Amino acid sequence: MTLKRPRRQPRRRKPMRWPRGLAIAAAALILGLLAWAAIARRQAPSANTSRTRFDAIIVLGTPADNDGNPTPDQLAHVTEAVHEYERGVASRLILTGGPAHNRFVEARVMARAAEAQGIPETAIFVEPEALDTIQNACYSVRIMKAHGWRSAEVISTAVHLPRTGLIFSRLPLEWREHTAPPLAPKSAIRVSVEAIVETAKTARYLVWTRQMEHCEP
Repeated sequence: MTLKRPRRQPRRRKPMRWPRGLAIAAAALILGLLAWAAIARRQAPSANTSRTRFDAIIVLGTPADNDGNPTPDQLAHVTEAVHEYERGVASRLILTGGPAHNRFVEARVMARAAEAQGIPETAIFVEPEALDTIQNACYSVRIMKAHGWRSAEVISTAVHLPRTGLIFSRLPLEWREHTAPPLAPKSAIRVSVEAIVETAKTARYLVWTRQMEHCEP
């Protein structure tokens, strides 16, 4: 009688674990970048001029919904731009934003909303190609240069404007920022999430995109 040898169970591979020191260093690097971004946002310029009248109002894009309708954030941007137009801050709007998040061109959706609020078509200039804030700024300034305009008020949400200020400060333009208040109160959770996301985007801008994404207005 022959005894059968028991089958050897295949050894399970132990999951790879980062060395503790490397994990701590990576966490410290991330926290350092976020701290740098937070300080940069706090110190970001909001204007480079004291003027109160401008050649144009630049309205920064934000996504439409998946049916091509304006979202509350888009309507907030447009509504505040309309108010500034009516106050005489500028006699024309530049609406900027391409199909960055879905197939709908943000600028065209905002243009329809602006016309619905009484802005004449002749006062609306659509920039339909920009896919991020750097391109929003650069392509809008191209439109302005083509018409000989040299100053603009820039409208976006409060959480977006610090990064916007860092970007516009590098462009040949007289500008100031103006906040578009939300049309309805946002929850504390949403406000916190938006702040974290914008801080991360600011860190990416400082480390990567401002060096790598070149745009000549």
